[in-house]
Amino acid sequence: MVAELVNIEPVDPVGDAVLDGAEPDPPDSRDFDDLFARRYGPMVRLATLLVGNPAVAEELVQDAFVRVHRKWDGVEHPTAYLRTAVVNACRNNRRRARLERARATAPSSAVAPPQEPLLDALATLSERQRVALVLRYYEDLSEAEIAAALGCRPGTVKSLMHRGLAQLREVIEP
Repeated sequence: MVAELVNIEPVDPVGDAVLDGAEPDPPDSRDFDDLFARRYGPMVRLATLLVGNPAVAEELVQDAFVRVHRKWDGVEHPTAYLRTAVVNACRNNRRRARLERARATAPSSAVAPPQEPLLDALATLSERQRVALVLRYYEDLSEAEIAAALGCRPGTVKSLMHRGLAQLREVIEP
């Protein structure tokens, strides 16, 4: 009986759509070129908000599309799979950047390019807070969808968003 409870998929109370953190894909979106045309721009904007650099964001999104294309036949929800691939690529990129900064022995003499105020403010947040806030307010995902994307509980998402917003307020309105 416990095994049956564990394997039950969550069901939308209004209909019978499965709530797995994926937005429904239009019926004609099974074509990869269509997915690319529809989602490339929004995914680049999402990645830019997460990593703070538009050029790096484009590369990460292109790599995510390559990963989606490799798995295309087995992907049930291409848009959700793509979003998860982009978020994971951004997390990996920031993790690598942190490690590179930590290993650097001498400070760089290069001047950092100017950043937009929003990107500067987002850069002060922890990775999980930034991802939760960007997915909520940019991608307009629900707490349950964000929890599925982050692999945590909805209560954790609420906490991340609350603390992230409080920290943003301190940075923006000192």
